[in-house]
Amino acid sequence: MQDKLIHIVLYSPKIPNNTGSIIRLCANTGAVLHLVEPLGFELDDTKLKRAGLDYHEYASMQVHKNWADAKIALQKAGVACMVAMTTKFSRPFYQYDFGLSQDIRPVALVFGSETEGLPEQVRADIGECNWLRLPMLPDSRSLNLANSVGICLYELWRQLDFVGDVGQSVGYHKPTSR
Repeated sequence: MQDKLIHIVLYSPKIPNNTGSIIRLCANTGAVLHLVEPLGFELDDTKLKRAGLDYHEYASMQVHKNWADAKIALQKAGVACMVAMTTKFSRPFYQYDFGLSQDIRPVALVFGSETEGLPEQVRADIGECNWLRLPMLPDSRSLNLANSVGICLYELWRQLDFVGDVGQSVGYHKPTSR
């Protein structure tokens, strides 16, 4: 796990389709997925499996009983930078300096549940200076969890110069010239 640079943490996710999509996203980007209980579904849920297609076996995923256990696992993985994704009282994601230009180190993006967001104790533990949000119109409440993870994960991976990408997926076939 030491070689994994991006860690996605879902605190008490409720919707299996979102988590399935995030499993697929993590499998395709090399990110580690951490699920913090309680979960709003069983891990063998049909919707979870359907949304993740056949990517479950390729994803690096851990399930933690609580936030304290998740935090210990992240520390053991060498995560030095942890941010809380939230919609309120935070600064824009795109203005945050992950410090990657000076030192490439593991980063954790922590997301709350679709219905409740991150609890106050988790936000406080991460620290207000590390609360981030995605830009939205003022009357908007929130974005879909899987979409939010996708936006943030790919921006962070871009800042890491898409480390691990070799420019060609397994299913890609070079077009023949005519």
